Amino acid sequence: MRIIIAGAGKLGFSIAQLLAEDQFDVVVVEIDPKRKEVVQNSLDVLAIEGNSCSPTIFADPDVRDADVIIACTDSDEVNMVTCLLAKKNGIKHTVARIRNVDYAVHAPEMLNNDMKIDLVINPERITAVEIDHILMTPSALNVDEFAEGKVRMFEAKIREDSPLVNIPLKDLQIPKDILMAMVFRRHKMIIPRGNDYVMPGDNVYFVGKHEAIREFENSFGNTYDKLEKVLIIGAGRTGRFLAPMLEAQGIQVKVIEKNKDRCQLLASQLHKGLVLCGDGTDIDLLMEEGVAEADVVICLTEDDKLNLLLAQLAKHLGAQKTIVRVARNEYIELMEKVGVDIVLSSRLLSAGEVLRFVRKGGIVSVSLLEGAQAEALEIIVGRGSDVDGVEVRNIKLPKESLICAIVRNNEAYIPNGNTVLHANDRIILFIKSELSKSTLPIFEG
Repeated sequence: MRIIIAGAGKLGFSIAQLLAEDQFDVVVVEIDPKRKEVVQNSLDVLAIEGNSCSPTIFADPDVRDADVIIACTDSDEVNMVTCLLAKKNGIKHTVARIRNVDYAVHAPEMLNNDMKIDLVINPERITAVEIDHILMTPSALNVDEFAEGKVRMFEAKIREDSPLVNIPLKDLQIPKDILMAMVFRRHKMIIPRGNDYVMPGDNVYFVGKHEAIREFENSFGNTYDKLEKVLIIGAGRTGRFLAPMLEAQGIQVKVIEKNKDRCQLLASQLHKGLVLCGDGTDIDLLMEEGVAEADVVICLTEDDKLNLLLAQLAKHLGAQKTIVRVARNEYIELMEKVGVDIVLSSRLLSAGEVLRFVRKGGIVSVSLLEGAQAEALEIIVGRGSDVDGVEVRNIKLPKESLICAIVRNNEAYIPNGNTVLHANDRIILFIKSELSKSTLPIFEG
C-alpha cells in the first residue's frame, strides 16, 4: 500500500516515521526544501518537493498511484483542498488534520461530503480527551476503552507498598474478570507469565470487563482523594479544549497564559473558571494562585523544555500530580525518569488514529503505548481466517503478544488457552509494535 504524507512538520514527520517502520510504501510531499531534505536524510521514505494542493503534484506517478493521502500541513484549508484534489485524481482514501474548531466540530458533514475527507484528526482535541479520561481515574497513568466501553484498559505504576509486589503472577489474587496484560520495566516490554512478578516502579497494564476494572482501580493508591482543583499552564488549542471539559464536570479550573488574546478567547468559554494573563514560570505567581493546593498541574505550552521546567517547578512547590504534553516523542522517557507523573504525546495519539485507518481490515482501534513501543489493538476476527475456530493455545502468536479479552454477543470475558475464537469476535491484542503488521494477517478473513 502506498501512502502519501502531505506536509513534513512535526505531525507529518511522526506519522511518516511510524508508517515507514510498519513497512508501508511512504511518499512525503513537502513545499519547504529544508524540511524535505530532513525527511529524505532521516527516514526510509521517498520525499518530493512540491505543493500538495497543486494539480501538478498529482501528475507525478509516485503520487498518482497512491492508495491513501494524509494531509497534515500547517493549514486546514490546504489540507482540505489536498484531499479534494486527491479524490478527483483517483486516490481512494483521504485523511486530514483539521485544527479549527469551526470546521472539525461544527461542520463535519461539509468535510466529509464536500471536501471528500474520510478521516479528520484534531491532535489537540484528541489530547484533551485523553487527559480528561486520565483525570477521571486518579490512580491511572493511562486509561482506554474498547468494544464500545465493554472492555477497559488501566495502567498503573506499582508502589513499594503494593500488595502485588514480588508475588508470582499465578499466586496473585486478581479478580477473574481482569488480566494483567503487560508490564513495562525500565522501558522494556514484558508479557507476564505464571512465574513472573511485578516490582516497585513497574508500569502495569490491566485489561478486563469495564465494571470489574473500575472497581479494581480503587485498590490502587490515588494521587488525590477527589479531583477538585486543576491548574493548567498554557491556553493553546489543547488548553482551550480541556478547560471547558473539566469545568463541565464540576472541577475548579485555573489557567495561566502569557498571550492576552488566548486569555480572552478562553475566558469567553468558561463560566466559573479563572484565566490569568501571566508567566507560568513566575514562582511568586504560582504560589499566589495556589499551585500547592492544586490536585493536578497540567503543562500545555508549545515548548517541551518549558513544560518540563514547569512540571518540576510545580512539584517543588507542592503540586500533587503533574501532566505534560510533549511534541517530541523522544522526550517521553526522559520526563518520566525525572519525576513527571504522566507524559502524553499529541503526535502518538493522532498517529494511533491514522494507523487504525490505513491498516483497515478488521482493526477497530489502535492505541500506541509507551512511546509507540507497544500497541493495544481491537480486532474483529475475520470469517475463514487462520484463527477462526482455533483454540487460543494453538494460535501462532509472537512471544511478545497476548490476547487479553474477547467480546462475543455483546459480552466481554477473559480468555484462557482452551478458548476458541470465532468469526466476528472482537479481541483485544497487546503486541510489540514492530511485530504487529506481520501478525495481523492471521486475523483477516
